[in-house]
Amino acid sequence: MASAARGSARLVRREGGRRHQVKVRLSEEEYAAVGARAAAARVSVPRLLVEAALAGDAVTASERRALISELLAARRMVAAMGGNLNQLARMANTAGQVRPEVTAAAEAAQRAADRLAAAAAAVEALTRLRSAG
Repeated sequence: MASAARGSARLVRREGGRRHQVKVRLSEEEYAAVGARAAAARVSVPRLLVEAALAGDAVTASERRALISELLAARRMVAAMGGNLNQLARMANTAGQVRPEVTAAAEAAQRAADRLAAAAAAVEALTRLRSAG
């Protein structure tokens, strides 16, 4: 059970094991889509299919964990960018000129803000899915 709390790729052991096996046939397009979704959630295709089936129309637990991880990483990145921009602004104010690094830092901060906005939009979509279900 500890592995499930950590978000590892292994399923929690069940008493008596899992005796039933299901074979699923997919088209190339379906396989690519399912494989991409599993890779994004960092789980196997079979685990994604089981979680999706048991979750109904909701997003799987693995996808939620991946989404939360992405949101936290984006928050850390934006905080670091803010510190860097403050240092560059202080240098620009002291020297009376803007160094080339300021443009690169501002662009990186914009990318981080875009990533954070995308993660927030995904969380909002998840919230709507859960409230609709």
